[in-house]
Amino acid sequence: MPDHARRVYDSILELLPSVENPTPLVRIVRVSPYEHTTVYAKLEWYNPFGAVKDRIAASLLRAAEEQGIPLEHLVEPTSGNTGMALAMLANAAHLDFTATLSLAIPEEKRAALRAFGAHLVELSDDLCPMPGAPEGAMERANEMARQPGWHQLNQYKNPANPDAHFRTTGPEVWRQTDGKVTHFVAGLGTCGTITGTGRFLKSRNPNVKVLGVHPSEGHDIPGVRSRRALALTDFFLPLEYDGIQEIDNDAAYQMCKRLNQEESIIAGPSSGMALAGAFEQVPDEPGAICVVMFPDNVFKYTSSLRKHLPELFPASSEAGRAGDAATSTAVQATPGEIAPVDAARMIREGAVLIDVRTPAEFVAGHLPEAVNIPIQALQAGPVQGLPADKVAPIVTICATGRRSLAAVEILKKQGYTNVSSSRGGMRDWVAEVTAGAQRLGPAPR
Repeated sequence: MPDHARRVYDSILELLPSVENPTPLVRIVRVSPYEHTTVYAKLEWYNPFGAVKDRIAASLLRAAEEQGIPLEHLVEPTSGNTGMALAMLANAAHLDFTATLSLAIPEEKRAALRAFGAHLVELSDDLCPMPGAPEGAMERANEMARQPGWHQLNQYKNPANPDAHFRTTGPEVWRQTDGKVTHFVAGLGTCGTITGTGRFLKSRNPNVKVLGVHPSEGHDIPGVRSRRALALTDFFLPLEYDGIQEIDNDAAYQMCKRLNQEESIIAGPSSGMALAGAFEQVPDEPGAICVVMFPDNVFKYTSSLRKHLPELFPASSEAGRAGDAATSTAVQATPGEIAPVDAARMIREGAVLIDVRTPAEFVAGHLPEAVNIPIQALQAGPVQGLPADKVAPIVTICATGRRSLAAVEILKKQGYTNVSSSRGGMRDWVAEVTAGAQRLGPAPR
């Protein structure tokens, strides 16, 4: 039996959370706007593999074993944390695990998955996997799961996902607050957390308010889904929730920064999003006790912080403002990315600028020199508009830099050897080039 009192264990799996071994609640004090309401963060990086998804990964495997499903090769579409947990649990069970995922996932997460022993199939999908895309992470996982000896646990449809939180998270929160919790808040991804935990808490007290938080469309917050994407998630059940709030990138990343610097809580951007959403929905009332899920810590998101909190990377900012190509290349956020000022210089020197956004986005506003080749067209194969010379310099651009970075990988696979993505897309171009001293001809239309 695990010895939780002395914290001595025979297996890392004994650290999986339960009522007897809950992840901690820590009170939010300095960033809280409330006079009366008490807010607690539930710190899910205390799970053995570092995130809230450890709970559902263990539940998915347990359910498969209980159903007598033979497991040999596992495959799962993932935005990172579920894959990390499944990789480690697969190691313990001597199983083979493959993750299908988007190239927009932070490199830190993809590196960790490799370190954990997962096989990666990296695709030009949205940040969070979406059904229906022929070359997307979900469809690729479905295709691989049809092979003999392969199985997909399917966190998006498997009832073992919300059941994990009904069995563990809900009872933990109830016990940790002595049954006094009045509000429960969670970010919306697969929605297993909010649905399972909410059902348990309401089974104990129907007056508990269950509140969801989701990012804006086109967001850059790994692990959560926009309202459009949530409509395709089986466990998104808004009739069971008491409120839903949208939070944009800036609010999420600024709250993430404040949590780290003011509360000394090493929270990641989805935690910042959840807390910002809680502050928008939970009233300030005597006796109110709010518990907010903090899915994982900040260490997996350095490249994301570089994009959204550039003040934390002064050397990078100075290089961008000065246009020093050597320096900015050394501090670029992700391999394959270059600063907008460097992209502008390359284009002036003859590089082809490819805008990989949709035609509608392109028409709404683009750089004069840009050729519009949507990323879906690039995925389909060689198209008109690409240089015949495979060593010719190419710069890709999109709205925020995610699709253009994925386009770099697609073009490299097609044999192009000198391809770079303009970091931060049109957003950063306007901020660093159009509004700065260097301009690429006339202003973007």
